[in-house]
Amino acid sequence: MDKDKSSIWIDASIAAVWRAITEEQLLSQWYAPDSTLEIPKLEAGEEMILTLLPNEHNQLSEKLPMVLTIKNVTPNQEFSFYLGIEETLIAIVLEEEQNGTTVTFNTNGYEASLANLQALVEGNDNL
Repeated sequence: MDKDKSSIWIDASIAAVWRAITEEQLLSQWYAPDSTLEIPKLEAGEEMILTLLPNEHNQLSEKLPMVLTIKNVTPNQEFSFYLGIEETLIAIVLEEEQNGTTVTFNTNGYEASLANLQALVEGNDNL
């Protein structure tokens, strides 16, 4: 495995994982717990608003809204977005593998988020 990326295999269909990474309610649960996420339109060039709320994991004293710009939406394959003004690209790539789905971030440091995603999807029969 590439040490510059974060990856995990999830025992779920690619469609279920896709929903978990692109539906605002589900995405905020595993990607940014204790925050809210608004995705008005799931299309390239559109903006998402991630509002971080103060919790024990950050040093915030009040909520902090951040604008993320969607770069790519390829159903069941890739969802990517920029943090800030096209500074940092976050790409989440899905691949069907061994009757499940491998989820890979284009950068490392997302192991905890991926573990949250795996727990959310594998534990939710409604996806």
